[in-house]
Amino acid sequence: MTAPAPRKGARRAADLPPETLAALNEGHIASATLPEILAIDQARLLRAAFPGLPAAIDEQARAACQLGIAARMARMGALLLQALGPGAVSACQAHASDTVRGWACFAIGAQELPLRERLQATRSLADDPHFGVREWAWLAQRPHLARELDAAIALLAEWTASPSERLRRFASEALRPRGVWCAHIAALKADPARALPLLAPLRADPSAYAQDSVSNWLNDAAKDQPAWVRALCAQWLESSDAAATRRICQRATRSLK
Repeated sequence: MTAPAPRKGARRAADLPPETLAALNEGHIASATLPEILAIDQARLLRAAFPGLPAAIDEQARAACQLGIAARMARMGALLLQALGPGAVSACQAHASDTVRGWACFAIGAQELPLRERLQATRSLADDPHFGVREWAWLAQRPHLARELDAAIALLAEWTASPSERLRRFASEALRPRGVWCAHIAALKADPARALPLLAPLRADPSAYAQDSVSNWLNDAAKDQPAWVRALCAQWLESSDAAATRRICQRATRSLK
C-alpha cells in the first residue's frame, strides 16, 4: 500500500480523508495530530502489525477499543506482552507507526522491573522523534515512578543533565503533580519541594520544550501551594537574569492572582 502524500493532519477525526485513516490503521504512516491518534482502530492496527497473533488476543483487542485512549494503549501493550513476552517491546519499537511504538511503552509498564531498569528500558522511547510516543513513555511509567517517588526523583535527576531536550523534559513531565490524562500525585501536591532535584537543574534550560514542562509543573503546584511557587520563582529570578528562567517563572505563575 502506498502512503498518502504528506499532510498537515486533521483537527478532528471526522475530517480525516479515508485514505489517510486507512494508512494509519495499517501502520504505514505516523499520526500528525492528536485527532489522528484518537481515530486509529487499534484492533485493526494490531492485526496489521502482528498478523500471527492468536484469535483470543484479537478478540480482547476489539474489546479494548471501547476503553478510553490511555487505558486502550495500556491494554494493547499488556496483550502484546502476554502474546510475545518481553520481546514485544523490541518488536513494537521497530515499527513505523507511532501508536505501535507507544504500545512498547505500555508493554514495559506492564512488566515487574526494578526502577532503574524500567527507566533504562524506556529511555529510547522517551527520546523518540514522535511527540505521541514521548507522551506514552511517561504516562506508562508514571504509576511506577509515583509508587517509588524519592527513588524515581533521584534517578530522573540524572536525566536533567542529558544532551537530549526530550529526556530532560521527561524528567520533569513524568512527575508533574497533576499532569494530563493521569492520576495526581498527592505527595507532590502536598510537598512540591521534594521534586527540586528535578526542577532546579532545569530552571534555565535552553530548550523551550523543557522550559514548558518545568513551568507547567510549577503551574500544577501553584494550584495547591501558591506561596511556595511564588517564593521559588522569586528566588530563581533573584539569582539569575536568564531569559529562560524569566519565561519559566512567567508561565509558572500564570494562574496566580
